[in-house]
Amino acid sequence: MNALLNVASVLALHPMHEDSEGLTTPSSIWPEHYEIVFGGLASVIIFVLLVKLAGPTIKKGMAARTERIQKELDSASTDKASAEAEAVSIRQAKGDINAERARLVAEADAQAEALLAEGRVRLDAELAEMRTRAEAEIEAGKNRWADELRAEISRLSSTAADRAVAESIDDATQQQLIENFIAKVGAS
Repeated sequence: MNALLNVASVLALHPMHEDSEGLTTPSSIWPEHYEIVFGGLASVIIFVLLVKLAGPTIKKGMAARTERIQKELDSASTDKASAEAEAVSIRQAKGDINAERARLVAEADAQAEALLAEGRVRLDAELAEMRTRAEAEIEAGKNRWADELRAEISRLSSTAADRAVAESIDDATQQQLIENFIAKVGAS
């Protein structure tokens, strides 16, 4: 407080200045010394009250802010660790997908080969069956043609024999044959 009074007395030694409105002040920069004293006391009281009353609140707010920031940092590090773990699992799953794809392709190739082999065996069996059936039909056709040929030959032979007999037999021999036939039929 004495320092403030000393500052005020020093300022009082300076000549008075008059401003544009006709007011006089001891300095063109500094106000009156009593204003400095009261203003200084008011400032000190306000600062003390701020420190006493607002200080704990500000301290609590800063602590809460620090705690909130620390929680966010901890949460961020936890999220980062879980994201890295998830990235590892995704990379691993991608590797598993490639392995699964390769397995499925190999399995599909094996099934396709099995189907082809089965189809070839089935086609070979059907082909053998068709050959056997064709050979049987050819043999049956040969036999049928042979039978038809024999029947035609028999018919033609019979017709030729009847003509030959009819042309070579005279009327008397023919009459004799007819009577013998009738006698045979009559006797039976």
